[in-house]
Amino acid sequence: MSLPRPPRAVVFDMDGLLIDSESVYRDAMLETAQAQGFHLPLEVIHSMVGLPWFSSVGILRGHYGQDFDTEVFREDATRRFHVLTDAEVRLKAGVLEILETLDSLGLKRAICTSSNRETMERHIGHHGLLDRFDTVVARGDAARPKPNPDPFLLAAERLGVAPADCLALEDSHNGIRAASSAGMMTIMVPDMLEATDEMQGLCVRISIDLHEVRDLIAAALLPST
Repeated sequence: MSLPRPPRAVVFDMDGLLIDSESVYRDAMLETAQAQGFHLPLEVIHSMVGLPWFSSVGILRGHYGQDFDTEVFREDATRRFHVLTDAEVRLKAGVLEILETLDSLGLKRAICTSSNRETMERHIGHHGLLDRFDTVVARGDAARPKPNPDPFLLAAERLGVAPADCLALEDSHNGIRAASSAGMMTIMVPDMLEATDEMQGLCVRISIDLHEVRDLIAAALLPST
């Protein structure tokens, strides 16, 4: 299956797509819940994937009640996350290869993440990749966060490319919803979450990794031999 049209730009999510961090977030939250003496179901964690923290607050309070102290939980989980990531957050398979292909094709690219800019710079900068992206849309840059289309629309505006000519790459359901509603060609590269029927309907492709995405982009833009 090929892409509907050749992309003029690629918009990347970060957590779970460029870096292997979603499982670390999960483990940090599970450790925090255990330490604070309560059970945190995986389905609750999964429902928060791809969302900014203030959206996750509503999910936690919806599950545990309005008196649940989300700030104490966040502070402890964040501390544990940083302990777990101090060694290094690894790049996902195919990141360097797809960036090299985009370089060779002259395609613009952006990061569109629900993480704050400091976190993005720490993780992406650790791998020396900050200058490989034309722009970054981080938490708070757009009027409304994912799953609203605003972050992706802002990324397209900053790149100077129509949303319909952008290829969005996401691992989360909320990210897919945001990119698809922005009118972008959207590919899901699953990480912690499986591709549901809804995701199949919103995406032009479900890919196993960024190597496969790179091949799709190359096939759409390079002349056949």
